[in-house]
Amino acid sequence: MSASLSRPPRVGVWLVGARGSVATTVVAGCAAVTAGLRPPTGLVTEEPAFAGSGLPALSSLVFGGHDTTDCPLPKRAEQLAAGGVLPPGLPSAVAAELAAADAEIRPGGPLPGDTRDEDELIAAFAADLQDFVTRLGLERAVVVNVASTEPAPSSDTGLPPSSLYAAAALRAGCPYVNFTPSTGLHHPVLAPLAASSGLPYAGRDGKTGQTLLRSVLGPMFAQRALDVRAWSGTNLLGGGDGASLADPAAAAAKNAGKERVLADTLGTTPEGEVHIDDVPALGDWKTAWDHVAFDGFLGTRMVLQTIWQGCDSALAAPLVLDLARLVARAHETGLRGPLAELAFFFKDPVGQAPSALGEQYAELVRFGRGLGEGE
Repeated sequence: MSASLSRPPRVGVWLVGARGSVATTVVAGCAAVTAGLRPPTGLVTEEPAFAGSGLPALSSLVFGGHDTTDCPLPKRAEQLAAGGVLPPGLPSAVAAELAAADAEIRPGGPLPGDTRDEDELIAAFAADLQDFVTRLGLERAVVVNVASTEPAPSSDTGLPPSSLYAAAALRAGCPYVNFTPSTGLHHPVLAPLAASSGLPYAGRDGKTGQTLLRSVLGPMFAQRALDVRAWSGTNLLGGGDGASLADPAAAAAKNAGKERVLADTLGTTPEGEVHIDDVPALGDWKTAWDHVAFDGFLGTRMVLQTIWQGCDSALAAPLVLDLARLVARAHETGLRGPLAELAFFFKDPVGQAPSALGEQYAELVRFGRGLGEGE
């Protein structure tokens, strides 16, 4: 038997925003864990509950993607290491894997001056995907959107970039994951295409920090019959996300998911809102502060304050790998349509799903068990 025939099937992970901080951390992190250089901390699918789910091995994942920037992944990884996002020395240790992924990144769009119409862009993106799968002999590929947040489109404009990439995934026969709050498959024009594609899809907006905490604390207040009067929050962040969320329209798209989690878990919408401030000096690091005013027994007024300080790229990257593996396996077993069972990973999940994190995790474990049984 030849080496190519004995090699386990390989699965593509096509990243939209492939040269960004999250994508770079995904590629570098996967290589580091595969080589045994780092433990799989943060990877839910490496926990014992998913050992029998039949997920593709991390070593079988092959990376490519679209991006509108030209900074090579090895250089971006060095920048992230200098900022403390990646461990010192890791970019050089996984330089070959970074270079291999960078060689599979194709120009995205539309860029200023691009004269192609929507269908031409979708066709070009889909052709890149099909070439990636065919040329590398991949069993399948999952498209994951990790690009910067875009403003919600107005009714009189065409498809936004995130929806062009999502449409290209459908056309190429690839399952799709939207890890951002951008429109993606949620555009009404794409609804019938998604329904008729026979492909599984998941999203949207990865739940990495502040909203993760809210999805735990919200049910706590509800279950203890404590009356939440107001819930306000502030996010300070830099990097590409900070710059894109400096646009009020993009920030509004981001905040919608954060506020929806509170309404769903509390059963009511408390006063207060989330403010997002771009602080370039913070780079890829973020501080999220929440102030919760609530009433206890006999109307006693109390306050809970939380501070979450973390690195979004390091929080998001393992979840992207989890989702790519789970959705690839779902595709392999013939599942189609919205994967509501993956709500654990999202602020604004598709399909009907519980809002509390504990209930979402239980659904995820059941889903993983079903994947192992080929259901």
